[in-house]
Amino acid sequence: MADATPILLAVNGTLMRGLGLNRNLLDVDATFVRGTTTEPAYRLWSIKDKHPAMVRVRSGGVAVWVEIWTVPPEGLASILLKEPPGLTIGKVKLADGTEVLGVLGEPILCEGEREITEYRSWRSYIARARESV
Repeated sequence: MADATPILLAVNGTLMRGLGLNRNLLDVDATFVRGTTTEPAYRLWSIKDKHPAMVRVRSGGVAVWVEIWTVPPEGLASILLKEPPGLTIGKVKLADGTEVLGVLGEPILCEGEREITEYRSWRSYIARARESV
């Protein structure tokens, strides 16, 4: 029998509560655990203002706001398959030093896109983008 222990997953974009792809988490019975930040080693890009891409960097990174969810192991593939192209699952280090799986962007996805690291979160970026319209 496979280990059915839920997996902790850090999400930083449209999978977050109340956003466009959150249903993908809810459909696999994922449960919100808490909000937190990553260690200061990540940068963010807006991919055509539809979703973010978070990339770990050697220097110049910031702490990015993420939501931590528990996901049944059998639901993880379903979530990943519904993510936009260029987003992957990798290890993300949180501010408290723990490491969990998380949604990351492939560096090539960010080429030519707007860097939004200064906002430190997708929610902050989209709120400011709406204000400027």
